[in-house]
Amino acid sequence: MANGGPRGGAATSSLPRLYVIAGSHACRAAMLMLEHKRVRYRRVELPSGPHGLIVRMLGFPGSPVPIRRVDGGTHRMLAMLDRAGTVPALRYGEQRIQRNREIARFLERELPDPPLFPADADDCAAVEAAEAWGDDALQMAARRILVASAALGLENVHERGGRGRLGPLLARNEPMRLFVSYGAGVSFRAGRTNAAELLAAIPPLLDRVDALIAEGVLNGAEPNVADFTIVSSLALLCYRDELAREIAERPCGAFVDRFLPEPAAARG
Repeated sequence: MANGGPRGGAATSSLPRLYVIAGSHACRAAMLMLEHKRVRYRRVELPSGPHGLIVRMLGFPGSPVPIRRVDGGTHRMLAMLDRAGTVPALRYGEQRIQRNREIARFLERELPDPPLFPADADDCAAVEAAEAWGDDALQMAARRILVASAALGLENVHERGGRGRLGPLLARNEPMRLFVSYGAGVSFRAGRTNAAELLAAIPPLLDRVDALIAEGVLNGAEPNVADFTIVSSLALLCYRDELAREIAERPCGAFVDRFLPEPAAARG
């Protein structure tokens, strides 16, 4: 599927390719960055689970060291997934770039306008700090609470995970969505036993997002990389209905509506 604006007017087969999985908030952040840069690209949706091995087969490197953490550390299965490979993965010409922080900086070098980072040094430092927090702590917290919610039953996920701000989560059919969510629960240590604990950890994270908005780091007149990184995780949290209601009552509610509004057919 081709997306984006006017840049890259060549045939679809020669467009940059962004490899993603269904409903991934990390992948949606990369999509938002490409669209901000007005890059026409081809989105290639891989099956959740084996996607890491597929991107390795496509020539993307894995990570020799763990890049994701749960509860302050890593474990064997998560480290194995990071070594295998991850998405989003961008092929731009002959170049292959993985992970959002690397993709953001690659795009900024290749296509400086419109920028992803403020020109002012202090403002840029604040945006980069927010980006790093969003890419690590917030992204993982959002991922884990939705995986735990699915483990309790898909009735705990908005539209049973089949529709929402990010589209279908994990897979486009319900049986596969359940299957993949169980595997993700093991990898990210999220399930029935700690669902309540994971849910209780979300409001303080929303407090921090609201503070970043109040400080002008997020949701300013000119979008930046931290906006795209953080708003995608908020969109994922909205698949948990009680969190969607809480977000709607906060400053971050208008923020997520600005960048990733809920599809009209999913409202109600």
